[in-house]
Amino acid sequence: MLFRAPGLAAITMATGRNVMRAVRVSEFGGPEVLKLLSDVLLPNPKENQVLIKVHACGVNPVETYIRSGTHARKPALPYTPGTDVAGVIEAVGAHVTVFKKGDRVFTNGTISGGYADYTVAAADTVFPLSDKLDFKQGAAIGIPYFTAYRALFQKGHAKPGETVLVHGASGGVGIAACQIARAYGLKVLGTAGTEEGMNIVLRNGAHKTFNHREVDYVDKIKEFSGVQGVDVIIEMLANFNLATDLQLLSPGGRVMIVGSRGPIEIYPRDTMMKESSIIGVSLFCATKKSMHECETALLAGIEAGWLKPVVGPEYPLEKVAKAHEHLINSSGALGKMVLLI
Repeated sequence: MLFRAPGLAAITMATGRNVMRAVRVSEFGGPEVLKLLSDVLLPNPKENQVLIKVHACGVNPVETYIRSGTHARKPALPYTPGTDVAGVIEAVGAHVTVFKKGDRVFTNGTISGGYADYTVAAADTVFPLSDKLDFKQGAAIGIPYFTAYRALFQKGHAKPGETVLVHGASGGVGIAACQIARAYGLKVLGTAGTEEGMNIVLRNGAHKTFNHREVDYVDKIKEFSGVQGVDVIIEMLANFNLATDLQLLSPGGRVMIVGSRGPIEIYPRDTMMKESSIIGVSLFCATKKSMHECETALLAGIEAGWLKPVVGPEYPLEKVAKAHEHLINSSGALGKMVLLI
């Protein structure tokens, strides 16, 4: 029997409470604006939504930009951050038939926010969580893996046999890109800023790694890739690396901008000489059809066993401000940061 949730009373009966802990942002600013409250009303799933008891929530760089007010998307205040959660279905809306109370799931699109004990999500953004993965790994799938797949194939049109450079490969999106590219038959190069980071990248799909803190690492990439160059670059810090990326591309090569923290000066002629492309990537622009394609490929990857998120720093919900500080100030990512709820 499916557990329906016609209203807050039903949820209160199911959970034994009508309030929960949730992080609320009432003004844009630094990490200090992240306030953990203990008296937030439980969200009520509508007819095509589900209520999830959150066990873990991924922390994504975009959430720090939105919180600071510097991102183009500014949610109405107050709001609860977080989109990528993993947990257990607590209740389902009247029209939901694919899930039931107790199902292990993950999502990449919460409606009420993921930095909380419970969250509501549209049923079509929720997916079964395989027993092969724990909740922390489930919370590390959403934005990183959907972004990596979109960058590689939907926007970058990568093909088996091509060479891809993941510039900043030891974080959530970077590891996802390495795993996906390797599984789809690409030659994978990755950079990281530490020996530990390089080892993580090698263990997760890269054929060759480079330390981007070494002054001559670009020359080493050029030597390794030869005259042909690199076909696709997945770029995590375009404001620092884009001009260099253009020098590394093959004729017709593509730079996929996944992350940037400021402006940069480039020489447009560098794109002319090789007819190369600079393409921005954002899941916010993806259609439902595109997201469904990502979903199908990634669920197949979980089943096949090559999609294995690497969990990095872990923080309890009450340390959320420290988590954001770490994400902003870290000198090098090592896996995907998650909040434990």
